[in-house]
Amino acid sequence: MRGPHSRPQCTPAHQAGALLLVAVTSLLTRLLSAPAPPPPFPTPGPRLSAAADHLRVYVYAEDEVDGLRALLRGRDGSVSAATCLKGQWGTQVKIHQLLLRSRYRTLDKDEAHLFFVPSYVKCVRMTGGLTDKEINQTYVKVLGQMPYFRRSGGRDHIFVFPSGAGAHLFRSWATFLNRSIILTPEGDRTDKRGISAFNTWKDIIIPGNVDDSMGKVGRLKLVELAKQYPDKLESPELKLSGPDKLGRVDYFKHLRNAKFCLAPRGESSWTLRFYESFFVECVPVLLSDEVELPFQNVIDYTEISIKWPSSKIGPELFQYLESIPEERIEEMLARGREVRCMWVYAQDTEPCSAMTAIMWELQRKVRRFHQSAETFWLHNRSIVNRDLVEFQQWGTPVPLP
Repeated sequence: MRGPHSRPQCTPAHQAGALLLVAVTSLLTRLLSAPAPPPPFPTPGPRLSAAADHLRVYVYAEDEVDGLRALLRGRDGSVSAATCLKGQWGTQVKIHQLLLRSRYRTLDKDEAHLFFVPSYVKCVRMTGGLTDKEINQTYVKVLGQMPYFRRSGGRDHIFVFPSGAGAHLFRSWATFLNRSIILTPEGDRTDKRGISAFNTWKDIIIPGNVDDSMGKVGRLKLVELAKQYPDKLESPELKLSGPDKLGRVDYFKHLRNAKFCLAPRGESSWTLRFYESFFVECVPVLLSDEVELPFQNVIDYTEISIKWPSSKIGPELFQYLESIPEERIEEMLARGREVRCMWVYAQDTEPCSAMTAIMWELQRKVRRFHQSAETFWLHNRSIVNRDLVEFQQWGTPVPLP
């Protein structure tokens, strides 16, 4: 019989428990002494921290894959990047050019976490460089020659579709890009399409191309409302067509006189007017029920904008806006000044820019595991196809589904 101060026997169970305790203690020590992870994207504030330093993005060169040049320049190579820089699709060019100069770019595919596929197809289509049929055929041809696309099933490949049509410009997107990361200002097309190409779990909403054309107008309800209250509310029309058409500078001067800028949906749910409002310092009033806004992980849009049901456009909207206290308007404008740098496509070395925010969003999409249903792996971690051919030996073109 053991006395109260006798030493317990060290059984195998006790030894295992002691070893486990040592292991856990050692692990906690390493974790506590390890360098802190990159700070999260700040909220709120204009100081946007860059994506984690280890992020690497490979940008395909236009002459690297047969057919890729046509998606950038048209079938005869006559469409210039300068031409495609204009209009709402200009983000395709800006993001491509900024990534080419990005500190996160790598020239080594094997160290890349993500792959960027450049394309100016909306612009190329609008200028007659490719037909819809040719766009579809060319995309399929290009993707079939990308072993890394096949390896991941497209999960780590990035595409930009900046127009209202979004990824629908590539008719077979649902077959080939259903796992890929799509950058688009457009979050909904179910009004004209059976299915939206935007998926909240993998895609990223980006700001529209603020510094170029406005897009289509013709929102008659708002025109009539502005006519009723010409001294209070700016109309989205403002003589934007005809002999008395306002120039771009005059247009922004008119907006600057308003406390609120109405931002109705355009041909689709997104509208450039929303982004323009922040630079002329009026509170945007969103009148687009299905709109998706960029960087919702870090921006509280209730602090900087108002969203109003499009079915209730009329005197009640004006009465509501008129009831908002001046101090609340000033608070919203001040907060808008802080975040508007996120709508500007500048180098990702800038502490606050659309590209810095996009890179942060992309960092969150990085997966450690890149394999798809088309790849297999062996005990030595080599990646093979169904014929047990190692990944480094995969030839092109590689058949796609």
